[in-house]
Amino acid sequence: MMKFLESRVVPVLIKVGDNAILVAVRNGIAFTLPFIVAGSLFLIIANLPIPGWTEWLGDFGTKLSVPVNVTFGAIGLIAAIGISFNLARQLQLDGVSCCCITVAVFMLAQLDDAGKINVSNFGASGLFSAIILSVLTVYVVRFFIQRKIYIKLPESVPPAVLQSFVSLVPATVCLTVVWFVRVILGFDINAFFTLILSPLVLGMDTLPGMLLLVLTISLLWCCGIHGTNVLSGITSPIFLKFIAENTEAFLNHQPVPHIAAEGFYTFFICAGGSGATMGLVLAMIFSRSRYYRSLGRMSIGPAIFCINEPVIFGVPMVFNPLMMLPLIITPLVLCTISWLLMDFNIIGRPVLQVPWTMPPILNAWFATAGNLPAAIWSGCMVVISTVIYYPFFKMMERNQIQKEAEEDSALNPAAST
Repeated sequence: MMKFLESRVVPVLIKVGDNAILVAVRNGIAFTLPFIVAGSLFLIIANLPIPGWTEWLGDFGTKLSVPVNVTFGAIGLIAAIGISFNLARQLQLDGVSCCCITVAVFMLAQLDDAGKINVSNFGASGLFSAIILSVLTVYVVRFFIQRKIYIKLPESVPPAVLQSFVSLVPATVCLTVVWFVRVILGFDINAFFTLILSPLVLGMDTLPGMLLLVLTISLLWCCGIHGTNVLSGITSPIFLKFIAENTEAFLNHQPVPHIAAEGFYTFFICAGGSGATMGLVLAMIFSRSRYYRSLGRMSIGPAIFCINEPVIFGVPMVFNPLMMLPLIITPLVLCTISWLLMDFNIIGRPVLQVPWTMPPILNAWFATAGNLPAAIWSGCMVVISTVIYYPFFKMMERNQIQKEAEEDSALNPAAST
């Protein structure tokens, strides 16, 4: 099985993960994170889980929500800028010019039937069109520049002026095409892109879809590959769309629609990092093996902040048949239980985006806007992780203790006699 994954599956996934478009989407989506986290801070302050807090704030609470509407309401536009800039840089094009053309194209695509810009599409609802239009725009620009189809000026012209004329032809073509499709034909570009990607979105918003994602990420980690990074170009836009819609519903005091929003995988599956290795770290801290005890003490700090590379490569768990089993089983178990708890409204769903490095319990508390059952469940996840990893670790520890005893005997033969 592992040989098949290593020789056939992993190379394909690595190639997919290194694709220029997916890398640009992943890095471009990251441009939105500071704005979303900043907006979430205002939302946390406006909705602190303190009895009487919202009543005490009164109308000022509504004013605190204004930055939330602005930041979450612009993630589509910000993503378009970020993706076009990153893709242009990879293709060795002028990033600023591509960003400017992309913004104009994106805004033109968001016209309503009356010819006015629908600013509501600048947020999560326009995220997919932002991704596709950004990519298409940058490749159109490259097409014209590679073939030198642009207005040429003398070398004495200042670079800024020269670049503006270089961008004139591709900008005109992009705008004309989008204008013709949206205004003349009356074709809703945003709705179309949302429709064609809806099967993927619907699949990710189900328990089987999340289990398949978790399994794939775990298998990649078993091969020493950062599975989350490899697949984030595909998953990040979907999870980001879901968290924005959850935030909007939370602000409007409506039922939160999505479970698999940004934060669900990190905070409700990965206690201590991918594979939910916090339990393993705790087991190693109290190990009778010198090596694992030292590794556990060294790894506990990073694990608290959801960084588990010291564990993955220090144990090691990569290509380790014994430890690969809990590395796969643990996140699948936590994913299933977390999903069911949210589906039955026993714990809260993610409504705020907080930094992924926030420690367990706190991350669930803030991501769910102060839902106490979610915070308690986050602590229970660490216990479950420990229970699953412990028997596998003890088998591995036994071999390591024997090995250390043999090394001690070899170094000090007199002590062993």
